[in-house]
This record gives sequence, structure tokens and C-alpha cells, in this order.
Amino acid sequence: MFCNKQITMGNETQLQRYKKLLQFIDERFKEDINIPEIEEACHYSYRNINRIFEALNHETIGKYIKRVRLERAAQYLRYSEASISEIAHDVGFGDVAAFSKAFKNKFNCSPSAYRSGTQLVQHINRQVASHSQETRSDVLTFEIETLPDFQLLGLEYRGAYEDVTAIKKTWHQLVEYAHKKKLLTEETIYLAEILDDDEISEHIKCRYTAAIILEDSLTIDSEGFFFTRTVGSRKYAKFLHQGSHESCPDTYHLIYSHWMTDVALEMADAPVLEFYLNDEADTATPDLRTEIYIPIE
Repeated sequence: MFCNKQITMGNETQLQRYKKLLQFIDERFKEDINIPEIEEACHYSYRNINRIFEALNHETIGKYIKRVRLERAAQYLRYSEASISEIAHDVGFGDVAAFSKAFKNKFNCSPSAYRSGTQLVQHINRQVASHSQETRSDVLTFEIETLPDFQLLGLEYRGAYEDVTAIKKTWHQLVEYAHKKKLLTEETIYLAEILDDDEISEHIKCRYTAAIILEDSLTIDSEGFFFTRTVGSRKYAKFLHQGSHESCPDTYHLIYSHWMTDVALEMADAPVLEFYLNDEADTATPDLRTEIYIPIE
């Protein structure tokens, strides 16, 4: 977890090059990325940047790319009807047999068995959710909304999503930094990017970005592990969660258990967004409202 393990890098140039490489990989992990492209993206020799990357991510560049590909494939198997060969090709495996072997090594079952198992679990979850929905009939009400481009200032947390103390520490660091930069107003919009599915990724690898939206005309030079990024316009299915942030997983559970049958939309390769409409500091827990934006094609 970047923000609260006190990872430091004395040279700001080194850190900026590392962040640039990480963004490059996350955008192109499905493609064949060669060593010259990596060196060009970060202006380091592959040997040196791989050492830095492994120190900060606890895995080499190659292992990182392979893991992200397989986790994305698992997501497709759970929430899409694409064939296994289509999924293998889409996540960057040219050979289905190689994909199946790599998938089995990571998830201890074949892609087809994984899909069958998740379909059974989702069926059971739908039955349970349908029973509980008698008192929560609005949970799966959603709207289709297209968000425009916006720029954010963010700080990434990496670890278990249920570690609320660590996530709150990330938010404290972000708000403190934004306050120092005089970026906060009464109109500031607070949001989070949820980059991984904690039922697929190891908890220590799950990524969560605490963020605020910056005014269009504002440009700042981010420091350390803080970063700015433009989020492109995209279409989302918007759901509403009401209640504590700790109970948000219950809403996600209901959404995803009904995704293939009741929602019936194709997910897009982009982070899930959470917009926090009020503050727990001055709002009763039952009245807290979180808008969940799940990216769709």
C-alpha cells in the first residue's frame, strides 16, 4: 500500500518516471509490450526500472502484467458471455492452451470450470438477494449516465478494501495535501476509483484511489505519490447505496449477483467510481449516500 507504508524515493524524477511507466502498463497491458517501449516510457534501463518496480509493487513488471491479464480474464468469465478463446485473445494471450495453463496455475481450475463455478454462485446469490430485496426493492434501480471528461487529484491505496482504517488514512493524507494546495472549496466533489475486484485479486493487490475533481482551468504539479489524471468521458450504470461506507459491499454483492440477468449490460475496461454525496462527519450513518458508477460499453 503506497500511502501508509511510508515508501519514499529520494529523487522526485525517479518517482515521476515510475508513475509514468505504471500508467503506460495499465493502459496497454493487453498488448505485447517490449523492453524498448518500457525503457522509452520511463527513460530508465529495463534492469533498473524493474528493480524499482519490484520494490514498490512486490512483483516484477512481467509478473504484474501477467497477473493483471489473468484477473481481467476472470472478470470477463464472470460477467460476460464471450467465449474462452475470445477472452484469451482479448487479454493478450495468442494461444488458448497457454492461457488455460496460466489461468489454472493462478486460480487452481480451468477457465471453463471457473465460469461454471461463478455461474452457480451467482445463481445462489440471486436467490438469496431476491428474498432480501423484499425490504430493499430499490437496490437494483439504476440509471444510464454519461460523464464528461474531468481531471482528478488522487492518492492510491493498495490493500484489502475492508481495511477501513487504512483507507481513511489515505483520505486524510489526500485532504491534507489538497488543503495545503488550496484546492478545497464547499463545491469540491469527492470520489474514489475502485480498480480491482476483491473476489478475484489478492487483497494485498487491490487498488483504491481517493480523489477530488479539479476545476477545468486548474493545473498543478503533483508531488510524491499524489497524481493528477484526466478521466475521459464514459458511459456508466449508476446505482445508489444508502448507509455506511462499510456496508457498501452488500450493495455491490446484489448488483453483481444480478448483473447477467437483471442488468444485462456489458462492462467496460475502466475503474468503478464512487461519488460521496455527503460527509459522515455531519451526516447520520443511515443517511449517507454513495453513487456507484459501473463503466459499461
